[in-house]
Amino acid sequence: MNAFNLKHADERIQVTREGEIAIVTIANPQRRNALGRQMRLTLRDTLHHLLVADPDSRAIVLTGADGQFSAGADISEMVQRTVLQSREILDESCQVVRDMLGGPKPVICAVEGIAFGAGLSLAVATDYIVASSSARFCAAFLRIGLIPDTGILWTLPKKIGMSKARELLSLAREIDGVEAARIGLVNQLVEPGQALAAAVAYARELAKQPPLGMALLKAALTFGADDMDASLRAEIDFQPLLRQSKDHLEAASAFIEKRAPVFTGQ
Repeated sequence: MNAFNLKHADERIQVTREGEIAIVTIANPQRRNALGRQMRLTLRDTLHHLLVADPDSRAIVLTGADGQFSAGADISEMVQRTVLQSREILDESCQVVRDMLGGPKPVICAVEGIAFGAGLSLAVATDYIVASSSARFCAAFLRIGLIPDTGILWTLPKKIGMSKARELLSLAREIDGVEAARIGLVNQLVEPGQALAAAVAYARELAKQPPLGMALLKAALTFGADDMDASLRAEIDFQPLLRQSKDHLEAASAFIEKRAPVFTGQ
């Protein structure tokens, strides 16, 4: 399925559905799912639509085709860029990160094969990572004389701590799925070939949660994580609103009536 009716449509960004789960696949297998500019624009617009304008999905899975997640940016497009062009492209990439971190729906990344460079950055910007034990992760930017980008300077220390993030970013060291799980980068480790199925199962569990509560939880964790007062303000601002929601009342009624709640996002 094409990524909706988007201005920047690239057939290598594909969307399929399993009930309330939208699966976004990066499909450029000839280049190990490297992302050129047109693909990044389509990925940006696709994720934005799914996160804020699609009533049919409650969780999103991001994955790659043919047993690879993504080799990162398409290096063949990096030559002969002006400073202005580079800034525009980075801004486009960073918008993907902003949307995934600040969007109201959970995003789960399924990693098989490699997640290198900007591919790793995309994975780290999701809420949860499911990876196979044979997956390989590398912030390879310094290998080509660049600093890490696409949000990973902020997101990686949040996931694994500054000391370990500094090590991986500075040495551009490759790690496998087992080590990634050990240091907290990967949430769930599975056998090779099982990452997508496990990520969809994970997404189904998250999709059962009340949508308003999930949206405000993500906002509180993203925007209040660096400052105690901001975190406490988020509690004070969000909790009274959620107490008035139909989903909260439904959950209370379901508890009393000993049944499963049915959440509507209201």
